[in-house]
Amino acid sequence: MPVQLHSSSGDEGDEARIEIIPLIDIMFFLLAAFMLVSLSMTQLHRVPIALPQASTGIAETKAPPFHLAVDANGVATWDGKIVTLSEITTRLKAEASPAETRVLIAADAEARHKQVLGVLNAVRAAGIEKVSFESQTTQP
Repeated sequence: MPVQLHSSSGDEGDEARIEIIPLIDIMFFLLAAFMLVSLSMTQLHRVPIALPQASTGIAETKAPPFHLAVDANGVATWDGKIVTLSEITTRLKAEASPAETRVLIAADAEARHKQVLGVLNAVRAAGIEKVSFESQTTQP
């Protein structure tokens, strides 16, 4: 005997249907939530440093692939992780080709010159010659 899904009483009621407007609202809410979360995570790899000011600096249009930072205490970081000078040289030799690779060094205004030069020497020891220093532009 076949199973009947509707009543046999001749009364044809409304068929069940899926309402898509609440589903669209939920999808827009999820999209907005993911966008806000992703925007808030864009600068998590940066170390907070106070950059020195330079009046002759030239704005860089594209970001270099490697970003090193030296904080006020002289601690070198690479993408937010503390590294030693020998690690900088080793990683750059492994990950970069010396001919076209560019490195950006951001040093705190209170960092000692010796620590900044140590990072510069570690980069140059990897064979990379294109090195830039990050600074703030002075307001006229």
